Amino acid sequence: MQSYLKFYIDGCWVESQASLRLDVVNPSSEETIAQIACGGAADVDMAVDSAKRAFHSFSQTTRQERLDLLRKILVAYNERYEDLVQAVSQEMGAPLAFARSAQVYSGRAHLEENIRALEAFSFEERLGNTLVIREPIGVCALITPWNWPLNQIVCKVAPALAAGCAVVLKPSEVAPLSGIIFAEIIHAAGVPPGVFNLINSTGAQVGEHLVSHPLVDMVSFTGSTRAGVSIAKAAADTVKRVTQELGGKSANILLEDADFEMAVSKGVQACFSNTGQSCDAPTRMLVPASRQDEVIEIAKRTASQIVTGDPRHENTNLGPVVSLLQYEKIQELISSGLDEGATPVCGGLGRPNGLTSGYYVRPTIFADVTPGMRVAREEIFGPVLVIMPYTTEEEAISMANDTVYGLAAYVQSTDKARAREVAKRMRAGSVYLNYPEWNIQAPFGGYKQSGNGREYAHWGIHDYLEIKGAVGWFASA
Repeated sequence: MQSYLKFYIDGCWVESQASLRLDVVNPSSEETIAQIACGGAADVDMAVDSAKRAFHSFSQTTRQERLDLLRKILVAYNERYEDLVQAVSQEMGAPLAFARSAQVYSGRAHLEENIRALEAFSFEERLGNTLVIREPIGVCALITPWNWPLNQIVCKVAPALAAGCAVVLKPSEVAPLSGIIFAEIIHAAGVPPGVFNLINSTGAQVGEHLVSHPLVDMVSFTGSTRAGVSIAKAAADTVKRVTQELGGKSANILLEDADFEMAVSKGVQACFSNTGQSCDAPTRMLVPASRQDEVIEIAKRTASQIVTGDPRHENTNLGPVVSLLQYEKIQELISSGLDEGATPVCGGLGRPNGLTSGYYVRPTIFADVTPGMRVAREEIFGPVLVIMPYTTEEEAISMANDTVYGLAAYVQSTDKARAREVAKRMRAGSVYLNYPEWNIQAPFGGYKQSGNGREYAHWGIHDYLEIKGAVGWFASA
């Protein structure tokens, strides 16, 4: 690939105005696999100016023209599917099977669902004598994370284009290769120059300038709550719209009547999926105190069947975490769990046996975790599950909601009516009952410090639109 040291601006691959370079490290080997250009303020200005020029014409395109464009992007995406699989596996250590069936698949699914959503979306509505018009908001700055690179890129870019916006994308500098391929997909699909622009850099180098830029009308950010607060402050002076999907510490309540064999084993697998690097992972398993020993036995048995290792091997379930920084953070939090008196069920400090290099973490489970412990309160973002005993259903609900986060929650029960009542009381943007299939039509976003706004399908398109009321449009003669 020839584009690593260039940015995609105004329909062309261009040299960065800055000279800084960043290494891209394969977390499974700790080896540098590429270098990317690290942009600065001048690159941001060029990309935003390009998007602003393109917005004037692209915002006037018809629904059909944008549908045709999204369908071409989908075709180009599928043509590069295996290239994306290899890139995601190398840049973030995802096992190849998981990269293929989940990481890259999620991008395809978002494209398909945004096409369906755009086909049915209502951009105009009559209310009495008023025509309510939904119009594209303008130039959008999209800042995406490393943990689900294509999921987050596509679930921002696709609805923005569906709405008629122009975008500047800054993927994570930790896992940028899939984003570069996505820019090549955009080019191959014939997206008009300036409608999509890509800059690689760190948040410190370009983030503040991008989100505070006076020509940027909206910022959509996915990442940590700490970074989200900084972005909201930087965007405030220009009163632009900011939507954010931030951290999580999701509770998984197992009610007394749950199928414990299923609920515990699937809960462990869901927590450890993507090596625990999902913001909505069910990381706090709340269980009846009288059944904690049974839960521990099932959880330990399930964890023992998980294979951590080289992402290229077919039998690998978990790869490494994404970086040395992430590895060290997880180790520090595991250590805090041991120091604060949690009972180790499996895993612990250091790498799994037989792995002497790479950012591999031992899948770890703690029991007897109390609400005040750091492992119960902080987002670990690694394969670490905490088991928290409760005595009453009311206590379980209180414990689940006792967090600054509110992205997701999980409820397990064989009584659907009971599960639904508990779900209504969860202070979270998504509640999953009995491990349902992924529904890409459902809104995705958080309460409290997990963010604001909603993504996925028509929910995403809605957030990229302004609402105009043309009063008197239908006035009588």
